[in-house]
Amino acid sequence: MSSVVQANSLLTLHYRLALADDTELVSTFGGKPATLQLGSGELAPVLEKCIIDLPVGERTVFLLEPEQAFGPHNPQLMQRFARSELPNPGELREMALIEFKAPNGATYTGLVRELTAEDALIDFNHPLAGKAIRFEVDVIGVL
Repeated sequence: MSSVVQANSLLTLHYRLALADDTELVSTFGGKPATLQLGSGELAPVLEKCIIDLPVGERTVFLLEPEQAFGPHNPQLMQRFARSELPNPGELREMALIEFKAPNGATYTGLVRELTAEDALIDFNHPLAGKAIRFEVDVIGVL
């Protein structure tokens, strides 16, 4: 068993993701630890980079500015759609997520930021784009 996290490690850890003001988004502390395979997409690449080279048994806190975390909020990723162009137009709500299918088969998720009788403003930015993040990690073991 290695005592330092590698780029392809399978590891058990506790982690907590919060906004810079300490508003908690997700945490495994106080519950069951997570088991993650780095490089598999289970954890955002930016967070994986933080974990690489961490020793087992040491609790570490990373304070990431928006540019280091999920990037700045890009106004070009905000689009207005007629309600009739959207799936389930009668069921739309502000702050709801909508899934879009691209012609190539890929899916994209957008967040309804504004809603009027005629249209909706959809935000395709990552929900944490433009936000500073506090990422706390305690690596329990590298398997």
